[in-house]
Amino acid sequence: MSSTRRPVPRFGHGSRVPGWDDAVDLTKPPATVPDPALTAVPPGLKEQIEAAMAKYPDRRSAAIPALHAAQEVYGWCSPEAIDQVAAVMALTPAYLTSVATFYDMFSTVPKPRNDVYVCTNISCSLLGADEFFEAMLAAAEGDPDVDVRSFECLGACDIAPMASVNGEYVGPLDVADAERIVEDLRLGRTVLEHKQLRYRRSADPGVPEEETDFSPPDPETTEMIDTAGLGPEGETEDRPGPSAAIEMTTEQLAEHPELDAHTDQDQHPAGQTHEEAEDGGPGQEEDAE
Repeated sequence: MSSTRRPVPRFGHGSRVPGWDDAVDLTKPPATVPDPALTAVPPGLKEQIEAAMAKYPDRRSAAIPALHAAQEVYGWCSPEAIDQVAAVMALTPAYLTSVATFYDMFSTVPKPRNDVYVCTNISCSLLGADEFFEAMLAAAEGDPDVDVRSFECLGACDIAPMASVNGEYVGPLDVADAERIVEDLRLGRTVLEHKQLRYRRSADPGVPEEETDFSPPDPETTEMIDTAGLGPEGETEDRPGPSAAIEMTTEQLAEHPELDAHTDQDQHPAGQTHEEAEDGGPGQEEDAE
């Protein structure tokens, strides 16, 4: 690659993210949760959203995986898709729209089916990501099914320069890989299988030399290392609650009732006990006399 670095393309206002300064539409009616009885949701999508919600104490934590599931079905986070997710999650479409417009991996306008995010942050840029980004744009030019965008950081500096192709990390890349990526996508082949992060050899010396399967371990047969806050098998409550320390189980929390004591500094200044606060504070009886 050449030693001359081209400037990373940006929008006129200096940001890479479009729409950040769009005005709010104040003519829209107040946000309401769509009625599930009146909002048709594909069964498969509903099951995915409900499965995501079941993983978190707060259902709003499932907003990102739920929007991913909807975008997979519709190709983008359309108003219809967002309404359907909102109906299942009992949230307002505005809440989900705020999430969808914040993250680069979601699109609220129609887009090509395949996403190629080229990391152009410092490590990748120093190793030729800007040239690869230009080559990727040229290779995908005129293809309505391939969306190429630069990305601030994908967190894979060890395979720089790299890119995410439909969520699959590939790298290190060179200019010639751009044409291969587009060709693989058009033919429905595995994209740059020999450069996918998931197939890189593990640095763990305990992994056999002939090992080829680096997929996640089976949760049914693999003992968890970190079980903090998780209850025994069959227990429905897996966390003691949002106000308790995550490292404590329900039983441990019951042994420490002091955690439920009032600690709001506005109501109970430092040094003042809960009983003193209810009595009006220390010394107030003497003042009254």
